[in-house]
Amino acid sequence: MTTSKIAVITGGGTGIGRAAAEALAAEGGWALVLAGRRPEPLDEAAAALAALGAEVLVVSTDVGEPEQVDRLFDQTLERFGRVDLLFNNAGTGTAPVPMEDLSFEQWQRCVAANLTGPFLCAQRAIKAMKAQDPQGGRIINNGSISATTPRPHSAPYTSTKHGLTGLTKSIALDGRPFGITCGQIDVGNAATALTARMSTGVLQADGTTAVEPTMDVADVGRAVAFMASLPPDTNMLTVTIMSAGMPFVGRG
Repeated sequence: MTTSKIAVITGGGTGIGRAAAEALAAEGGWALVLAGRRPEPLDEAAAALAALGAEVLVVSTDVGEPEQVDRLFDQTLERFGRVDLLFNNAGTGTAPVPMEDLSFEQWQRCVAANLTGPFLCAQRAIKAMKAQDPQGGRIINNGSISATTPRPHSAPYTSTKHGLTGLTKSIALDGRPFGITCGQIDVGNAATALTARMSTGVLQADGTTAVEPTMDVADVGRAVAFMASLPPDTNMLTVTIMSAGMPFVGRG
């Protein structure tokens, strides 16, 4: 058992998940559980976090598979005995093509990663948070600006992120009696492998293609760490963090 607070981070090997883990490690007082589908990025991230002094557990996990989510939380509780923070970060998108050209399998894969996965992880986290002493904890869901405003040709991703907003509010409401808070961070154009296409131009709502600015992913990580640092009687329900110059405010 550790005296640190315990954070479970899905999609923790790369991008926003790794940035959040690094921010928590820099803050200190956190032991980190990194989950993701690919072992190599997880192991690389774990080594970097250990060099910062953090205690790290790596569990290879596809969050869309109930048995794998059970294994993630079973190993977390066996190692650390509690869960103080779940950052539901893992997710995926689909090819930016008209929705009628997407396959059922592409839709299902996006729903499994972006909505079913956060639901399954939240279920297990809530069970742990209700049972532990002291009771309670915090769940943070990685939404997207697409949770309020879609991009063209993004029906599966946008639908799941809209659904995630409903899940966030339901967890926040149902968790109240047990000291469980839930908030959502909606991110716009953090510089990760998933947003590399921003530098070559992406389709806009008016049919043009434009290069979009991005922001340092470390800034998102620090925002997640701030949300995690709030006292149990305070919840940041929704927050938007975005590249200041991206075409969102004012539609351009």
